[in-house]
Amino acid sequence: MSGESSRATGTGLARNAVGLREVLFQSVTAMAPAAAVAASIPAGAAFAGGSLPLSVVVALVACLFTASCVAELAQHLPAAGSVATYSAQGLHPAVGFLVGWGYVFVEALVPPLLLLQLGFTTAGTLHQQWTSYPADLWWPWSLAGAVVIAIAGFFGVRASARFGTVLGIFEILVFVAFAVMLIVAAGSDNTLTVFGTSHTAHGYGGFGGVFAGSVYTVLAFAGFEAAAPLAEEAKDPRRTMRRAVFGAALAIGVVYVLTTYAMAVYFGPDRFAGFGASGDASWEGVARASFGLFWVILFLAVVNSTVANANACSNVSTRTAFALGRIGVFPRAFARLHPSRRSPVTGVAVQFAVAVAVMLGLGLAYDPVTAFAMLATVIVTVIIGVYIVADAACAGYFLRRRRDLFSPLRHILFPALGIAAFVPALLTAAGIPAFSFVAELTPPVSYAGPVVAVWMAAGIVVLVVLARRHPQRLAQTGRVHLIDPDEDHEETGAVRG
Repeated sequence: MSGESSRATGTGLARNAVGLREVLFQSVTAMAPAAAVAASIPAGAAFAGGSLPLSVVVALVACLFTASCVAELAQHLPAAGSVATYSAQGLHPAVGFLVGWGYVFVEALVPPLLLLQLGFTTAGTLHQQWTSYPADLWWPWSLAGAVVIAIAGFFGVRASARFGTVLGIFEILVFVAFAVMLIVAAGSDNTLTVFGTSHTAHGYGGFGGVFAGSVYTVLAFAGFEAAAPLAEEAKDPRRTMRRAVFGAALAIGVVYVLTTYAMAVYFGPDRFAGFGASGDASWEGVARASFGLFWVILFLAVVNSTVANANACSNVSTRTAFALGRIGVFPRAFARLHPSRRSPVTGVAVQFAVAVAVMLGLGLAYDPVTAFAMLATVIVTVIIGVYIVADAACAGYFLRRRRDLFSPLRHILFPALGIAAFVPALLTAAGIPAFSFVAELTPPVSYAGPVVAVWMAAGIVVLVVLARRHPQRLAQTGRVHLIDPDEDHEETGAVRG
């Protein structure tokens, strides 16, 4: 069915509206590569030091295990419900509902998280250049970003995805170009020893420091699965979804390795433990000190990254809410689509309201940086939990429903390794000091745990009500709407049971 004919039917999301390029960049921008390179990955330098490039390689390999699992499921279960549908099919509809409940919650919180970063990054940089600009006047920039994202979402997936593609290409090109400049400038200081364990931070010798650094680096890969909710709007979704999910994780992982290597050899591997997200020992600091006005382009790339990430995650939250609203698990209003653009208008409006309310509420009650840390802790904790469940769902789906395609390597070993990689990251994000390098969270960031617990407890209450009053709706969590009726019965019959 062509995109135009699909719109004419008015029965669902716009079919065949986006191709592999747009879907790929949906995942790429959801990973926010520029922001991750400049802010997230340097957190691991305190442990891995100049061996941080090796930590990035370790994190990349670990994340590819889970990316492989999600890609396998996305190929066989192309649905806007994505991880909720996978969990319902591979494990149980109740698990699928709870995954969807948590996933919509945190994906709806990503836009306000990034809008806060947009605000305090822009205000801080303007204040640094012109001291007359108030450093605490961050919120107008955040509001402007929220309006841009809402407009892109309203105009439909084609406009939103293309917008994300342009933003994603820009931020990647800027940081890759800067990495090349750093490598050339490093000259004879280029060394492959940064891929060994000889430059770890003091107190974290050997592979222990590399592992600690990799746990923090794993968090930079969050978002690789964001292409999956666009399955019902993509061309040839069975092939497109698999390539986009796995391809995004692999491609951006390579960018992470390149950029981290470049900065480590330029800055000095034995000094790299002091490298961070701000100040002279940061990406922007190095650019300011040694590369003239290139820091302006770098700054724009980071700002660009926040907008692109917020846009991508808005697509995720609105599509997942649409999928759950369509089957009556969420209010039916979330399934309402624009008559011509086929965009989930209720979801877009709710997402805008949530983004503005959370961003202003927390940002003004505390401060934008503290609010950012609070939201980040909530989001990462739930997202990593979702990845662990997705790994288990991969094994369950191919063991229980598609034994004809079952592979011990892809469907048992890879899920097990993915779970093993993300459990330490989950403990780190939650501030549970199971390892020596994990810092216990303090208020108000420590409030994230109770917030997640309350939301998931509410989800359990809703689950019990649905199971008693509308069990058929709960069973529909595993339905794949792109599959024809006969195939749909084969794929989801057991789920209804």
